[in-house]
Amino acid sequence: MDKKKVAVPLVCHGHSRPVVDLFYSPVTPDGYFLISASKDSNPMLRNGETGDWIGTFQGHKGAVWSACLDTNALRAASGSADFSAKIWDALTGDVLHSFEHKHIVRACAFSEDTHMLLTGGFEKILRIYDLNRPDAAPREIEKSPGSVRTVTWLHSDQTILSSCTDMGGVRLWDVRSGKIVQTLETKSPVTSAEVSQDGRFITTTDGSSVKFWDANHYGLVKSYNMPCAVESASLEPKYGNRFVTGGEDMWVRVFDFFTGEELACNKGHHGPVHCVRFTPVGESYASGSEDGTIRIWQLGPTNSDEQEAANANANGKTKVGVNDVARKIEGFQIPKDGQAEGQ
Repeated sequence: MDKKKVAVPLVCHGHSRPVVDLFYSPVTPDGYFLISASKDSNPMLRNGETGDWIGTFQGHKGAVWSACLDTNALRAASGSADFSAKIWDALTGDVLHSFEHKHIVRACAFSEDTHMLLTGGFEKILRIYDLNRPDAAPREIEKSPGSVRTVTWLHSDQTILSSCTDMGGVRLWDVRSGKIVQTLETKSPVTSAEVSQDGRFITTTDGSSVKFWDANHYGLVKSYNMPCAVESASLEPKYGNRFVTGGEDMWVRVFDFFTGEELACNKGHHGPVHCVRFTPVGESYASGSEDGTIRIWQLGPTNSDEQEAANANANGKTKVGVNDVARKIEGFQIPKDGQAEGQ
């Protein structure tokens, strides 16, 4: 460990309270983007490559527990302790729709086709909103056995994944029938669930364990015990050979997917790490912490093939031009002092 280089991350300030959720958009014609959820009630949008602040979504009256972007990064969604989920215009920062709930909204997710929004929370109900008919009543899926902690879509929007705050396991629901078709058993409540970019794996964290499941047959592929309680994990999307974790010891670790060997241990946060996510191109990953900061860490290539791929990406395939970002933020509500509001 003493021979490894010390990683120096990009540090993104702006949130005044803990950062509890991070989400990267897929690569779009304008690059890729990062949205963060915080207990300060103001989700923030950033350039996913540089971490540069683009804008703050203002309108929630309570902590925001979940935030995400649609496939094209044109709309954002957020779930809040103010008993609402909101859809935002990611170009202007305006609220497009506000969906009222009867309790705290803990999780939200756009469908892959961008036409639906899935929400879950303390009500123990999964709701699907038709974004083409936002004034229509949502479809409610059979009652969850516990308070909902995470939600996501898979199988081209045919299946919903959810986990609970107060009990172990990941439940998979058939969207058509609204019934649970499979439960992935865990000892502790699942705090993070991510479907890999290629749709092959589901990555979960529970207690001090990181597990990888076959997303199609639901078998357990890998399970690794971590040095401490982990709250989030993310699988590298390009090669699938490494994963990153964050948890209560404030460190962000990188592991080998095949062996579980620790490859790097990044120190810098001053509070527990609540969320970690890889960029869609796999060259870096972000961590969000109780300390209110987001840190973006570079992932070093491990072999010549990856180095060549990294060089190819650096030659303009995924770089975000100044004009592209300017187009993206044109008309966005930027505070007069140029700083992220909510500090």
